[in-house]
Amino acid sequence: MLQYKVVELNSVSEETIEEALNDWTRQGWHFDTIHFAIRESSKRPAMAFVIFTREEP
Repeated sequence: MLQYKVVELNSVSEETIEEALNDWTRQGWHFDTIHFAIRESSKRPAMAFVIFTREEP
């Protein structure tokens, strides 16, 4: 059975994305995708949702 893990990043930077990727893959999760939430007034992402999966027996 496939399990999903969604990690919300309220501060989006190279460091916070790397930290989330490294932390969760170390725990056996596999990176699936990342989605950014962007404010209309700015091109910089306000939030990011990093999605991981793993197979459960």
